Amino acid sequence: MAKVYPSIDDRLAEFLLSQPVFFVGTAPLDAEGHVNVSPKGMAGTFAVLDAHRVGYLDYTGSGAETIAHLAENGRIVLMFCAFAGPPKIVRLHGHGRVVRPTDPEFAELRRRFPKERTLGQRSVIVVDVRRIADSCGYSVPLMDLRQDRDILDRSHERRDPEYFETYWRTRNAESIDGLPGLPDRT
Repeated sequence: MAKVYPSIDDRLAEFLLSQPVFFVGTAPLDAEGHVNVSPKGMAGTFAVLDAHRVGYLDYTGSGAETIAHLAENGRIVLMFCAFAGPPKIVRLHGHGRVVRPTDPEFAELRRRFPKERTLGQRSVIVVDVRRIADSCGYSVPLMDLRQDRDILDRSHERRDPEYFETYWRTRNAESIDGLPGLPDRT
């Protein structure tokens, strides 16, 4: 039933881009460390960059696990589930990296996303995809999307830019396992 794809073709890209939520999994090298799975959503925050590369917009949130794990070892998987239409799950395994707003390639990458909001944005996570595989998804429930939540937008809109620098320095400086998170930019 499962199929391994040589690349992200137009049909697969259409499937990925039409999913309203996807999940990001990373882990530290330490066997005692915590595996992290983060749900991601909001229309316009995921992009297929080419046949073997994808990216998503990373906004200020509760932790910096993905950033810390990618800095340590780069391992990442993105999982997309069809909650509507025919059942299907697609996993993109690869090597991820964090592209910060101060990095030279950030501006060009950022143009690939239609989402206008930049307030609170920490980075673009870029994944060089090494394995693309699907599975049946027969047990994934059918669900109806009502709309994207606007809580993150509203929270970020009431903050001044200094809030984010302080938050990153005090709450995103390291992972729950003590790995370095966001670098101190002061």
